[in-house]
Amino acid sequence: MDLQSLITMDNQAIFAKLNSSFAGLTHAEAQKRQALYGFNEITQSPYRLLILEAISHSTNPLVAILLIAAAVSAFTGNVVSSIIIIIMVIMSIGLDYFQSHRSLVAVKKLQKNIASTANVLRDGQWNEILCRELVPGDIIKLIAGDLIPADALLLKAKDLHVQQAALTGESLPVEKEALQERTVSQNIEEAENVVFSGSSVVSGTATAIVAATGQNTQFGYIVKTLSKAAPHTEFEKGIVRFGLFIMKVVFFLVLFVFAVNIYLKRSLLESLLFAVALAVGLTPELLPMITTVTLAAGAVHMAKKKVIVKNLSAIQNFGSIDILCSDKTGTLTSGEMILEQHIDPLGTQSEHVMLLAYLNSLFGTEIPNPFNVAVLNKVNINPLDAAILKHDHPDVQTYHKIDEIPFDFERRRSSVVVDKSSSHILITKGAPEFVIRDCTHYDLAGEIHPLDDAARKKIESVFLSLSEQGYRTLAVAYRTIDIKSSYHAPDEQNMVLAGFLAFFDPALKETPAIIKKLSREGVKIKILTGDNDRVTRHICQQVGLDASRMLLGEELNHITDAALGDIAEKVDVFARISPMQKQRIISVLRARGHVVGYIGDGINDVPSLHTADVGISVAGAVDVAREAADIILLKRHLSVLLAGILEGRKSFGNVMKYLMMGTSSNFGNMLSMAGAILFLPFLPMLPTQILLNNLLYDTSQIVIPTDNVDPSFARKPKHWDIAIIRKFMFYIGPVSSIFDFITFFVMLKIFAATEALFQTGWFVESLATQTLVVFVIRSVKSPWQSRPSNPLIIMVLSIVSLAAVLPFTPLAKFWGFVPLPATYFFFLIAATITYLFLVEIIKKKLMWKWIEGK
Repeated sequence: MDLQSLITMDNQAIFAKLNSSFAGLTHAEAQKRQALYGFNEITQSPYRLLILEAISHSTNPLVAILLIAAAVSAFTGNVVSSIIIIIMVIMSIGLDYFQSHRSLVAVKKLQKNIASTANVLRDGQWNEILCRELVPGDIIKLIAGDLIPADALLLKAKDLHVQQAALTGESLPVEKEALQERTVSQNIEEAENVVFSGSSVVSGTATAIVAATGQNTQFGYIVKTLSKAAPHTEFEKGIVRFGLFIMKVVFFLVLFVFAVNIYLKRSLLESLLFAVALAVGLTPELLPMITTVTLAAGAVHMAKKKVIVKNLSAIQNFGSIDILCSDKTGTLTSGEMILEQHIDPLGTQSEHVMLLAYLNSLFGTEIPNPFNVAVLNKVNINPLDAAILKHDHPDVQTYHKIDEIPFDFERRRSSVVVDKSSSHILITKGAPEFVIRDCTHYDLAGEIHPLDDAARKKIESVFLSLSEQGYRTLAVAYRTIDIKSSYHAPDEQNMVLAGFLAFFDPALKETPAIIKKLSREGVKIKILTGDNDRVTRHICQQVGLDASRMLLGEELNHITDAALGDIAEKVDVFARISPMQKQRIISVLRARGHVVGYIGDGINDVPSLHTADVGISVAGAVDVAREAADIILLKRHLSVLLAGILEGRKSFGNVMKYLMMGTSSNFGNMLSMAGAILFLPFLPMLPTQILLNNLLYDTSQIVIPTDNVDPSFARKPKHWDIAIIRKFMFYIGPVSSIFDFITFFVMLKIFAATEALFQTGWFVESLATQTLVVFVIRSVKSPWQSRPSNPLIIMVLSIVSLAAVLPFTPLAKFWGFVPLPATYFFFLIAATITYLFLVEIIKKKLMWKWIEGK
């Protein structure tokens, strides 16, 4: 059923729409509807078999290339290489399977918030039935303590207050009431006549008609979101785009080489082996391992800073974030109410008000509420207030409790009666409008004044001003009362208004500074909250966010996705919005090319955590929010967010080094091989030599995750950019080929090389140039301005040295190598230095704009 339309109807229209009445449904009708709508329960996807996960995962282009590479390696006898690649693929599939399993665990935890039985009117009688048997049109009864079993519209309600923080983020209970006549359309979450599955009744009673069950409830929508596969992140999309690009290049290059060899009437088997060896050479088969090791290293660094990374790929997405969305409660703010002001009726600071409020909270035995906790904390935590109270009221211990009148939602206040010097004082604390109406006087610095109409207007303007600033306000009043054995609600009259208490959920101290730092790092903050606009505006002022332009949830319902995308680019604050609206905002921002992070800690944040590129939660969050998040902050210090973003950029930078260097060098080598077969009477390099070259090169790159990353790279968000990889391939690759052809010329004309000597000479030159180029490509700066890590230096130089001495070892014959003349190495040094110099010039032109994010 469409709740949005139902909330505007009166009872008769609702009955007509749901084909029901105050008498409820018959058992037979309920069974028919159950067959139509299904059980009132949240269904979940079954666990996916690992073999099915493997089949679906192999459709990823890069994984497909790796599987082909593994098959080729096995076919050509390189079993070890084949096994390594297969292990990488299995690890990748296992990680995806784990992520799917994690979502199902989150769904199970969500289901704990759903009621098990309900009191329903069937065949004219009230019966307790299993909640799963409820259907739309059922009449149900709700009392204090009930978990609400389905989305329902109120027909009758008395003092009904519902805790629906799980769905809306509102920290305090919300009053609900039945509407007797049609109303204008409004946000479902703000509708006074709707209660939701997954929320609970704090006080009061109600009769309601079920409007939506199971998957069709607002709660069901959240669970459904978790059950779906999370949208592909920017990093995952980048991997797919890169894989498709490499697949195209491999296909056309291999096809060309194979066709030329067949045209020249060379051995079919030899041509096939050579062509597939080229494919292996061009495929960055170590990308999964390089990526995993890089991310794992980042995760270790993050753990030291009290940040737990649940999903490794989130680290790189972290680095690419350019918009960070937050539900303010518990993330930008402390999540706890504090008492910020205690003032007299005209707004002047008053310690007398503080004393009265303290006594009321101290002697009240009602269920603890955030306001009482805040009052007591004000005394215990703030040493200045504690000192003032102790100095001004040394006889505070002489107050003794006589009686109390507990809080209820009809009076909206609570009172205690205390004895001091044989005099009884009634102290009342509660909602301003409910306290002021029973006051006849007000207190200013100990002077009692009559509360006439003029004074009432002034006083009302004070607490209304506090409300407009985003404060939650309580009034405090008192009266000296006759001594008697017990006191009741009628005694709360003819009181003296002492003043007001202003409560607020404050911003964390470091938040403003971190927001400024994030802005400097290219990350924009947007607030998506279910709280009201006044509170939200006040928080934004505290943390330095511009709330002059704010969009409310009710306005979102009338905006298309395209229009919302335009607005979301310009507006940074969204208030009174539902979980679905939060998710929608994140989706439209992602659709416009942004990488979006979301911080949240409640059940209402789950859809957004699931949809964002990076879901971030905190240690104190509800279980299901922690399950849905990619990253968890063990401490509420937002500085770790900035550290995480910078760590993500470093990880991304190291992966991009591998891609830019590997694809350009490999492409150059493959071009050289493709060109060489046109004029050489023999293969420029044996298939086994190609695979060895590739293995040694990959080995030299294993330590890239340990490399240092320039601060300039981490300054702004970096996104997957196939264009920069393509440019490196098509600019630096041909330069590499030019030096290969120079090597061909030198080997043939100067050294009069035999087939084996030619292949040996090119093997060493090829490996030296494509391996040493990492020192140039690893940074936009010159090699002498940016120091690589020691492991990278040692590994690269070791591999180059191994390649140089390999032809002189006993293993040379096995690989088809022969010793090289000493003069060859003079040529090798000169050619390598010249090549690196040219790459340095080209690299700076290619990388500068990309590094600067232009």
